Amino acid sequence: MARVSPLMIAPPLIFAGLALVFVFGMMRSDPDSLPSAREGQVAPPLQVDPLGEAEPLVAEALRAPGVKLVNFWASWCAPCRIEHPNLDRLAEEGVTIHGINYKDDPAKALAFLEELGNPYATLGADAKGRTALDWGVYGVPETYVIDGEGKILLRFPGPITERVLNETIRPAMERAGQPG
Repeated sequence: MARVSPLMIAPPLIFAGLALVFVFGMMRSDPDSLPSAREGQVAPPLQVDPLGEAEPLVAEALRAPGVKLVNFWASWCAPCRIEHPNLDRLAEEGVTIHGINYKDDPAKALAFLEELGNPYATLGADAKGRTALDWGVYGVPETYVIDGEGKILLRFPGPITERVLNETIRPAMERAGQPG
């Protein structure tokens, strides 16, 4: 009788293990979503500089009453250009949006806003990416829905399209507006 070598059994076992990991990974409810360790927590500290003559973003603004958004963006970011009309629309509706310019040249960032309009109530520049790191930003654009106590209720990575606005951002804003 032939003896079975452990080296012959190992590859099929490794393959089966990897296949299980793959299958369970595909079974997530939203395979495109990235986890956020910040949801449900108070927004982390800000380490941003003023950007141009705009009202500077300060930590107290995030704890002010009412629902607000924090949007990380950059002039070099093509998806930021795509989402900009939706941010403008939200600002026109009276939604407070705080902008954090991520790893950008200040002159280019200001030119971007001059060209497309400025939907931001306040602005901060995160030249070194320290605030983005503290917030868990994966890349720009990235938007956070914050309640009246400064708690993050939603982190959305990617551009805010019409669909995202109606199916994700607005429902989170409604939840943020409800007491406790």
